Amino acid sequence: MSKKNGIQWAANGVLALLGLGVAVIPNGMRFTGWLLLGAAAAWTAGRLLCRWAERSRAGRVCKRLFFTGLALGLACLIAIEFALLRRGEADNSALPVDAVIVLGAGVNGEEPSAALWSRIRAAEAYLETHSGVPVVLSGGQGPGEEISEAEAMRRCLQGPDGEEETRFLLEDRSTNTAQNFAFSKELLEEYGLDTETAVVAVVTNDFHCFRAHMIAQKQGLHIIDVPAELPWWWLTANYYLREAFAVVKTALFD
Repeated sequence: MSKKNGIQWAANGVLALLGLGVAVIPNGMRFTGWLLLGAAAAWTAGRLLCRWAERSRAGRVCKRLFFTGLALGLACLIAIEFALLRRGEADNSALPVDAVIVLGAGVNGEEPSAALWSRIRAAEAYLETHSGVPVVLSGGQGPGEEISEAEAMRRCLQGPDGEEETRFLLEDRSTNTAQNFAFSKELLEEYGLDTETAVVAVVTNDFHCFRAHMIAQKQGLHIIDVPAELPWWWLTANYYLREAFAVVKTALFD
């Protein structure tokens, strides 16, 4: 093995170990770890195919198919990421709405996660200029959560004297985005809103806006996006990458 090849294999090994460490250590970036492991595996497969292609016609065909598929996959990933970024940067704060839905995210015990805190802050800022409309706080209770995501948001958004309590509608049954919208739609209709014509502002993280829009449209809701930014760029990058695969799943299977 040449010195150049040795360095390349060593770098790939470091990449794999880094991916394994990120995937195993609880840090909110597990998906990035698995993606790094996948990249190391793809590099290894590509190198082995190149060696096979030097000795076999079948190897050359497999190599061509592999790299063509890899290029197409990367092109699709880039296109989806562009769509996610464009949707996540939208500013709809000046548009009139008939209701607001704040989508839940993880709760650690009774404390909102970083993702949920960012949504709470974005909702708080948005509601200051959009008073008088019903607000659905949407999110059930999952593993490791001592209270529902809806209740965690209510505690943070409610005024000190409880003056906002009647404005907030708690949807605490949902466990995914599709249920968020389905159950929130029921609450808004019970409140008296015509959801077929109403415009609803949806507060969620910037990386999640595109898929949330897809799911809401399937359920007949007319929504505008109110994106919330995470506090750390590395978490944002992780979630944007993960979300691209979630968009494909939603488009194909949901």
